[in-house]
Amino acid sequence: MTATDRSLELINAAAQAAADKLAHDIIAYDVSDVLSITDAFLLASAPNDRQVKSIVDEIEERLNKDLGAKPVRREGDREARWVLLDYVDIVVHVQHSEERVFYALERLWKDCPQLELPADAEATRGKAQEYAQAQGPDGGVGGELS
Repeated sequence: MTATDRSLELINAAAQAAADKLAHDIIAYDVSDVLSITDAFLLASAPNDRQVKSIVDEIEERLNKDLGAKPVRREGDREARWVLLDYVDIVVHVQHSEERVFYALERLWKDCPQLELPADAEATRGKAQEYAQAQGPDGGVGGELS
């Protein structure tokens, strides 16, 4: 089984919205073969809580306005360190860069196929890793994404 056309449409719109708000390391996985509850995951990160919130708001607004999609659940909004938007067909994770490095969701889903994203979103790869390396041991982060 592969992600549906609707899921791909939602993923691409969400990825473009995230890129427009300067999200880092935007990546999507087709998880339809390993999960029955959703087709795809979109991961994105930002260096601060305010930007996480801005990215989430833009994704939600764009998917509602352009595609008539509303999340059935939105979690983590208060702290804005890791916000999850559940659209049933897709799940969007927007994380603070520190959480992104710490939880390393890419490691969990590395065996799933990556989905092709709009060029603006593809161009964001590597920025969270650069941020984590710049923080180093004094910043309490460090490490790298794989």
